[in-house]
This record gives sequence, C-alpha cells and structure tokens, in this order.
Amino acid sequence: RYMSRFGVTEEHLAAVAVKNHENGSKNEKAQFQFKVTTEQVLNSTMVADPLKLLDCSPLTDGAAAVILASEEKAKELTDTPVWIKGSGHATDSIALHDRRKICTLDATVHAARQALKQAKLERSDMDFVEVHDCFSIAEICAIEDLGFYEKGKGAQATLDGETRIGGKIPVNTSGGLKAKGHPVGATGVAQAVEATMQLKQLAGKRQVKGAETGMLHNVGGSGGTALVHILGLDK
Repeated sequence: RYMSRFGVTEEHLAAVAVKNHENGSKNEKAQFQFKVTTEQVLNSTMVADPLKLLDCSPLTDGAAAVILASEEKAKELTDTPVWIKGSGHATDSIALHDRRKICTLDATVHAARQALKQAKLERSDMDFVEVHDCFSIAEICAIEDLGFYEKGKGAQATLDGETRIGGKIPVNTSGGLKAKGHPVGATGVAQAVEATMQLKQLAGKRQVKGAETGMLHNVGGSGGTALVHILGLDK
C-alpha cells in the first residue's frame, strides 16, 4: 500500500538494509556483522512480496540490561549518568482492519508527542534515533510517524543517505533489529544500551559525534502498542 501510494521502489527498501548492515558491521554485539549491497538485498529470497529475506530482521538469541536508579544513586554510581528525559506510551487496535490508516502507526505518533512534550524538546534536538525496524518498510514508516519526515518522504531520505551516521538524523546506529538482531523481549532494552553507549561516547566506529540526546522507539502487537523514550546527558 505504501509503495503504491508514494511511488516507492524496492531499491528504497533495500537502502534501509544496506545502511543497517553497514552499522551492524561496526557493532561487535550485532548478530550480522557484515555489509550487504543493494543487489544482494534485491536478489535475496522472497519472503512475502515485496519483502525479501534481507528486508527482514532475524529472530535472535540475546539479552540486554540497564541499571535504573534514583538521581542520588545514579550520581554515586557514575560521573556520567544518562537521564530519562521523556517517555510516551500509546496503544491502538490490534486488528489491522480497524486501524485509521494502514501506512501509519497512530500509537507511534501519539507516543512520540508525549515523550517530546514531557522532555520539553523538539525533534530537531535529537542527535540519533533507534527505531523498531522489524522490516525495512517499518523503519521508513517509523521515522515518518515519529515526525522526522513527512509521510512518503522517509524512503527517499534513506536512499539519499540522510539517516546514515553523519547524516541529517542517524537512524539505528546499532544496526537496528535488521543487523543487530531482534531478541524480542530484549529488543527495547538493547536500544537503551545503544543510546547509553552513544551518549557516553563509547560506540566506537559507529559513534555519532557529539551526541547528547537520543530517541528510542519500540513496537509491539504489529503497532498495537508503541513506546518512545528520550535519553540525554543533561537532566
């Protein structure tokens, strides 16, 4: 539906996988630590037309953990605590046919607005974002639903390199679910781990220079629920 409405091609979808595998190749914790080309994505096995094997995230064995603490305890534990600046949570119908729009996850839209309002920040304040890219098209829709791009514009922005590290808004520096892997229950916490490493300047070759604020986006129930968190260095 998205491709038909906005004139997006399979090459646009492949750009997501190419970028995320590039990032994953720099992440020693990623399941897929190798790069792929557009041609490899386009020629990979068809799973559900038009999504191919390299458009899909893997089911992954993995675990992730963070330490949550009070302000007082956090300052005892580290000289560089990472603060939860804003959080948002919204839900929608599980049944796809009851959704307002098929190309938009309203839960993501509302969760993002909540988190930004609580943090008293704008999207332009974000230095990076980790989104729930269970499939290549999901990343494109997510960066639009979060408000970084108008609906229908995220695919071309990805193809143009705007979501690469060093681009306008780096997306899924970890490699995302696509390359880092999708351990389901650990997926959201793994995003928080990546954000923490970025904010503490510990992300190595995939470091976003000068990162001070980042957004995390996770989804459940095919968009029936969405959560958005904003993390930052200053309280």
